[in-house]
Amino acid sequence: MAKPLVLIISPALAKANNGNWQTAARWSRFLRDGHIVVCAASDTGLSATLQPDVLIALHARRSADVLLEFEHRCPSILVLTGTDLYRDIHTDPTAQHSLAIATRLVVLQAAGMEELPAPLLEKTRVIHQSARTLKAIKQHRAAFKVIMIGHLRAEKDPATFLQACLHLKHEDIDFLHVGGALDTSMEMLARSMIDRQPRYHWIGNLPHAATRQRLKHSDLMVISSIMEGGANVIIEAITSGVAVVASDISGNRGLLGDDYAGYFPVGDATALATLIRRCTSEPLFLAHLQAQCDLRRPLFAPERECAAVRQLVDNCLHIHGQAPRDRSTPAIQGFP
Repeated sequence: MAKPLVLIISPALAKANNGNWQTAARWSRFLRDGHIVVCAASDTGLSATLQPDVLIALHARRSADVLLEFEHRCPSILVLTGTDLYRDIHTDPTAQHSLAIATRLVVLQAAGMEELPAPLLEKTRVIHQSARTLKAIKQHRAAFKVIMIGHLRAEKDPATFLQACLHLKHEDIDFLHVGGALDTSMEMLARSMIDRQPRYHWIGNLPHAATRQRLKHSDLMVISSIMEGGANVIIEAITSGVAVVASDISGNRGLLGDDYAGYFPVGDATALATLIRRCTSEPLFLAHLQAQCDLRRPLFAPERECAAVRQLVDNCLHIHGQAPRDRSTPAIQGFP
């Protein structure tokens, strides 16, 4: 019997090295044993003859044209990944239409359900993203190591992290910032901080595996975003045994829990600096954050996400009575 063809559409592919790409690549790996999987960028012109059995589209606004193109050709799964969930679907008619025509919707943490209109909840599923467990490196070292992983763009609010680093200029703390410069003004700010805070190190973009190695050698991870659908970096910190301090936004609460003790108000660099200082000076507080993170870890097991993704795709196939087409010679190649 022919394998079903699953087409995954993402606003960004491997070159971008961002959360959408990580989700697309991981879901492809989960599905490729029982399916033919093809991945394409949202802005890639797709052949009118391409006939997937299921379409998976990431981002309601940026993948809207593809969803519309395949509306009557196959069932679709729309994954709400961040700016679409917390901004676009509330104001953008194109994103709102994507919600209406998708067969199934996915949010990446439970708090995301609160952003959707009640009539859409029945077709919405929560699927937590996952990461393989890495053993944290906790050897004795001279300085406390804090890492931020995020491209320099407005949604990640790197300016708040940079200002907090400056507040802690005289503390025995090393700050590492991993992420590419997507905004010129923020790049200039980061470069100026190198001179103002000698213990701040911005190393730009790194491959995913190398970033995880840097993460597991850290004592604390900071996420200062103003908007997140379900940040991969939080999951990777938790599965690497590294505690998190996070901006108090819905997407972060959906992953860390409402009772998490490591939140700071969005954009409040002073509060962030205070939290970091407390982690360095109060071992029991840092241990408490770590214990809270450890309790969340089972949510982010790869086998759990894999089962949920496969079940959702199979559900779409069965609901629509899709019989996989003969694909002995697929038109385009999937990715590893």
